[in-house]
Amino acid sequence: MEDGTSRSLGNCGDTDADYDVFQWDTREDCEVRQILDRVADKWSLLVIALLDKRSLRFTELRRQIDGISQRMLARTLRHLERDGLVSRTVFPTVPPRVDYALTPLGATLHETIRALVTWTETHQREIAAARAAYDVRAAEERETAERDAAERERIARQALTGSPGRAV
Repeated sequence: MEDGTSRSLGNCGDTDADYDVFQWDTREDCEVRQILDRVADKWSLLVIALLDKRSLRFTELRRQIDGISQRMLARTLRHLERDGLVSRTVFPTVPPRVDYALTPLGATLHETIRALVTWTETHQREIAAARAAYDVRAAEERETAERDAAERERIARQALTGSPGRAV
């Protein structure tokens, strides 16, 4: 069992009735947070998306996922298999051939991921504009904070030396 994983299956109740993010985020006996953490990480999302069309071998997945290490891909696939989202089929050949495919449960998750990607594509320009506006505000706030800090330092030096000092 992985560190931080509760041994209890838990009872999360009906999250639609009174949707409260803090309800599932803090309860020890609810595994919703752990499942969300697992399926929403970047590697899992990519594996699920790639397996939507057809089953793939480990090496095919690794070639198609830029930046993933062999260890991380193996770990991601193992977790997805444990959660019932991916099936693993070993063929008795030399060398052994292992195929990975989405399970019916994994296919339903892919539908949700596709909806999220569609939403992202629809709103990417708005998000880019919001990011740019935020970056401008943050830069202005940093400059103001730096000017204020320099002014406070000038005043402190002036108070310590007793001389009027020069304005900065």
